[in-house]
Amino acid sequence: MARRKKVYEGKTKILYDGPEPGTLIQYFKDEGGAPEQPGLTEGKGVLNNRLSEFFMTGLNAIGVPTHFIKRVNMREQMVRMAEIIPLEVVVRNFAAGELSARLGIPEGTPLPRPIVEYYYKDDRLNSPMVAEEHIVAFGWATQQDLDDIVALALRVNDFMSGVMLGVGVRLADFRIEVGRIWEGDFMRLIVADEISPDSCRLWDMRGVTDRTDGQPVADPGPLADPYTELARRLGVLPSNVTHTTKPTLIN
Repeated sequence: MARRKKVYEGKTKILYDGPEPGTLIQYFKDEGGAPEQPGLTEGKGVLNNRLSEFFMTGLNAIGVPTHFIKRVNMREQMVRMAEIIPLEVVVRNFAAGELSARLGIPEGTPLPRPIVEYYYKDDRLNSPMVAEEHIVAFGWATQQDLDDIVALALRVNDFMSGVMLGVGVRLADFRIEVGRIWEGDFMRLIVADEISPDSCRLWDMRGVTDRTDGQPVADPGPLADPYTELARRLGVLPSNVTHTTKPTLIN
């Protein structure tokens, strides 16, 4: 068998040349996706492959374009080759993590509306937050691109929030990456990379109950073992994969 050519390797995934022009094979590793979760987590790559397939397929079905083509095995999926815009696009529905620390808003506070933030994708700089002025000035994206990215991110948020709520999970915030593809002379933006617990902050709603006056007796907490538990609730858990891990939070 011919050795595959590696195109890129990150913390959580490896990209190889695909079997067809304009495609890549995306391999999901077991390594953690954030400083809060270093090292190996056995089976995480298998579950993230299934979960990202589930979310990307759902987005494609409602007309939100993604790079996903098909899952090819337990750890790999075929995706469309795209020019990745060097930004992490973060959508926040509730105050948490870095936003709470930066603005002094108590963790768990509902935001007046979803907030979209941008972080320059560079591990050497620890992915600093940037404004639209930086993005346009440095040529990472145009103003029209940013308008389209916001619209894309909010559609992803509507879909993801509804899916998560349906299985008793609150989507506090998440991040996506966006890529450019060309169809003839026409350029379009698509959701790329992955959507999985590595890129989402998930809170469990099933432990929250109400008193007779309608006030909650407990606040939602992080979803325990988000990979296995989320896959189980969504009905995509492979029967031969079990492990224990901790949630991965985004900054």
